[in-house]
Amino acid sequence: MNQFEQYRRKFIGGALAATGAAFVPGVMLMEVAHSRSPEEAASNKNRWGLLIDTTKCGNGCNECVTACNTEHGLSGKTGLQDSQWIRKVELTNNKTNATHSLPMMCQHCEEPPCVDVCPTGASFKREDGIVLVDRHICIGCRYCMMACPYKARSLVHEDLNDTQLAHMPRGKGCVESCTLCVHKVDAGENTTACAQACPEQAILFGDLNDPASEIAQRLATYASKEVRADLGLNTGVRYSGI
Repeated sequence: MNQFEQYRRKFIGGALAATGAAFVPGVMLMEVAHSRSPEEAASNKNRWGLLIDTTKCGNGCNECVTACNTEHGLSGKTGLQDSQWIRKVELTNNKTNATHSLPMMCQHCEEPPCVDVCPTGASFKREDGIVLVDRHICIGCRYCMMACPYKARSLVHEDLNDTQLAHMPRGKGCVESCTLCVHKVDAGENTTACAQACPEQAILFGDLNDPASEIAQRLATYASKEVRADLGLNTGVRYSGI
């Protein structure tokens, strides 16, 4: 066990001891919301991800953003007022002036920098490649926000109102980001709110490890790119048309 891991375990143990009974009532909430039944535990035989066709993504379309906000109880007010799990990014080719509009979210990296820098273990990656935040042990230090090269994480600055959803518990002072609609995955729906809402079907969700899946077949047939592939993170979100 390295020195960092020893520190992290001591930190978590001390935090739990300090909070005591006040922590206990909600301690299982994250596990219940983000885990399958024992016989359907997340497994590394799956690698969930997205393939986004930027040639179909319209410059003025924000359906994926709206759907994400609705699905997870986000207000849509950005900045210090609320989180934003998906944002639209406009890219311009400096040589041809061609433009592309694409949704940017957590890229669910195989080697996530956010997990590496988290001092408490709140940032973690499931066996099936989905990167999540355990709100019960997130201390809001924002190291993960600084480490993420995609600016995909947000801190909840304000008190939350009564519109919270049972499948997506949130808390002031915690960092959060796209979960790949893990509640849908664990319910066997195998889709995301953004993919369902896209009017042009530009977003495809699926299992990257399953050669029979549509997403794996498309990736094997058509060229696609990772954003910041030079970082070697092996992202679970890929883009075509850029």
